[in-house]
Amino acid sequence: MIVERYRQQTIQAQASPVEGAFLETRYRLSEADPVSITVGRGEAWTPLACKEAYGKAVKTALELKCESCLFDLTAAGELGLEGLCAAMEGVYGGGYRQSFALSGRWEPELTCYAGGSGWREEDLAVACRLARSIVETRNLVNRPANLLTPELFAQTLAELAVDLPIQARIYHRQELAERGLGGLLAVGDSSGHPPALAVLRYTGAPESKTVLGLIGKGVTVDTGGYSIKAASSMEGIKGDMAGGAAAAGVVRALAAAGVKVNVTAIVPACENRISPDSAVPGDVISTLSGQSVEVLNTDAEGRLILADALTWAVREEGCTHLVDAATLTGAVWAMLGYVAAGVMASDDGWYARLEAAAALSGERYWRMPAFPEYEKLIESDLADMRNTSKDGCGAITAGLFLRRFTEGRPWMHLDIAGTASVKSPVWQHQTPGATGAAVSTLFHLARGMERV
Repeated sequence: MIVERYRQQTIQAQASPVEGAFLETRYRLSEADPVSITVGRGEAWTPLACKEAYGKAVKTALELKCESCLFDLTAAGELGLEGLCAAMEGVYGGGYRQSFALSGRWEPELTCYAGGSGWREEDLAVACRLARSIVETRNLVNRPANLLTPELFAQTLAELAVDLPIQARIYHRQELAERGLGGLLAVGDSSGHPPALAVLRYTGAPESKTVLGLIGKGVTVDTGGYSIKAASSMEGIKGDMAGGAAAAGVVRALAAAGVKVNVTAIVPACENRISPDSAVPGDVISTLSGQSVEVLNTDAEGRLILADALTWAVREEGCTHLVDAATLTGAVWAMLGYVAAGVMASDDGWYARLEAAAALSGERYWRMPAFPEYEKLIESDLADMRNTSKDGCGAITAGLFLRRFTEGRPWMHLDIAGTASVKSPVWQHQTPGATGAAVSTLFHLARGMERV
């Protein structure tokens, strides 16, 4: 146990959610001194364990109504940059409140200081930038839909690029129609709020030809269209843009940290409502790729807009590697709950990179099968494919639908429908509401590509 000058009396040794770690909170000597919080490591000291311990630490500080805290980051520093990233996600995440979403800012209820030894200032700066990007993502997902229409969402994503080396461009409805984004328009024209496509380009390695494309679903309202959702499912319809917010958050974090990699976020933004111009079950639409789709369920709208965005990533942005993130199916939540996200991958090596990144972020992912027999479930007699399965396996067939628009690029699909938002936190670094799912993992995935 560490003894240092702030220790006057131990308040309570908190039981850590991670076996073998301890959390100790100490009184300050005077009103001018911050409360000192020390996190100790156990034998199984991983980024997830670190994130959990520091998440518990900041929650303890808030419970004690501290105004300022000194966090000892020695244990986090033992894991290097990844440990500091985990610690800051724990501190920022555990102290998050949904009310921040209305102001758009992180407004901490206590002042936090960093202490301890064995870590570098520059690594802490990177970790804080990543944590702030996760907070920005959570703010967007928690924001009420009437305050985040598609065009406003796209504009907000562009504003994240201000003062950073990111080129932001928004494509509005007329240009989308001229370019033939039929999937996005089939959904977006259901609303009086027109759709938009937000593109954020970060060129951190101009000499490299490798470009990572992050495609994020940006449905700011999802009623289900004419395949309307049940009333009990309406509560979370404002958060169907979590994948889009995450994609933009990753680019923001990479640019702020100066990571030497090329990454482009493509976010199709729209609402899925009911109107005279809405698609109805049985419609056949064309997509940017030239492939046709029979729409049999208008609540399977996310894959329609992502299809166009994937094609855009390949043909317009020259992306060599693809990852899409989306709150896509209730089926993945039924399988994996709030603990893990489902993954479809076209390439074993590319998926291995995700596994390595997830080990650094502490997030959980599970790879779904892609056997060719599943392809038959989205065959159509009227079009190149249908947008829903003929017989179950909804999470798998949704991924296989998207794969048809990747044009042979290494690709992964992250279905974060269960992990993007929680009513009761699974982890200590979470609070009720949006979690910022996938931002940390995709940040580490992109960092790993610096060596490509």
